[in-house]
Amino acid sequence: MAEADLDAIIRQLAKQQTKALTAAVKKRRAALQARAAKAKDATGKAQAKALATVAYELGLAAAKRLQMAADNAADSYARAMRKAAEEAAAAAKPKQKQKDEPADDAAKTGAANPGSRRKAAKHDKAAAAKTPAKPAAAKPKPARKAKA
Repeated sequence: MAEADLDAIIRQLAKQQTKALTAAVKKRRAALQARAAKAKDATGKAQAKALATVAYELGLAAAKRLQMAADNAADSYARAMRKAAEEAAAAAKPKQKQKDEPADDAAKTGAANPGSRRKAAKHDKAAAAKTPAKPAAAKPKPARKAKA
């Protein structure tokens, strides 16, 4: 069961709960029908039988809703796991391409074309000039203490 999918486990547990609920509903109906059989007058019998029928129908509807909700949850889980597996596979592919791309990057930056390297170096110098550099001897200032 270590390798079992959780959606199968969800369905299995729901099936067990549905069976238990259905058995309880049938037991309740039998008790209400027994009460109807013991009734002294006709109206009491009819009322108890109607109650037994309604209780049975409502109980079966509840069991059906429980089963439907569990099926929906299991389907949703299975769908989410498939999507996560696809995303993980898609995320792994670009990483593999990045390992292959450094050779392509040299061609793109102009390793074979010296003029392109000069342009790239010029661009790097311009970017470095825009950002102010800290002096090497500058010491970081200590943090201020909060007043209490």
